[in-house]
Amino acid sequence: MAEREKIPFLAIARIVRPQGRRGEVVAEILSDFSSRFQDLRQVFLGEEGREPQPAKVENVWPHKGRMVLKFAGVDSIDSASRLRGLCVYIPWEQRTPLPPHQYYLWELEGCRVVTERPGEGCEIGTVAGVESTGGVDLLRVAPREGGDEILIPLAQAICTRIDTDAKTIVIEPPEDLLDLNSPEET
Repeated sequence: MAEREKIPFLAIARIVRPQGRRGEVVAEILSDFSSRFQDLRQVFLGEEGREPQPAKVENVWPHKGRMVLKFAGVDSIDSASRLRGLCVYIPWEQRTPLPPHQYYLWELEGCRVVTERPGEGCEIGTVAGVESTGGVDLLRVAPREGGDEILIPLAQAICTRIDTDAKTIVIEPPEDLLDLNSPEET
């Protein structure tokens, strides 16, 4: 439950600019689940790293790949302009449940990466981040013994078991994958 305390809110949108004259704002969608906006009535607004404040959503509609939001008490271009750059958050508990074998990328950060072979196991390092490539995402792993970061494809054939509760990712790397970042011997 430490993760829950660490991440009490999830950002689902970022306010880009005012829209119209009645206090509406255009927001960039940060969620893969844009349908969540249709029933949105209560959110939290804030800057990254600061405690967000509650806000009531009066209306919301899609517009050119973004969302237009109308918040209670925001009734002018001036007041809407003050929201520019703020993130729209929902409580962590309201995140959309994912099907089996799918994970939020932020859940993978901090996971231990280990190999398991019959009779032995080896800790490779800790996930420092996830790099999107447009194809298969890459786990950026900080090695346990120091050295250069190791990139491991986030593919089911390689990452055979992911347990976000135990913060562990078991991998079966292809031959030489872990040596790609090792310094060459001369």
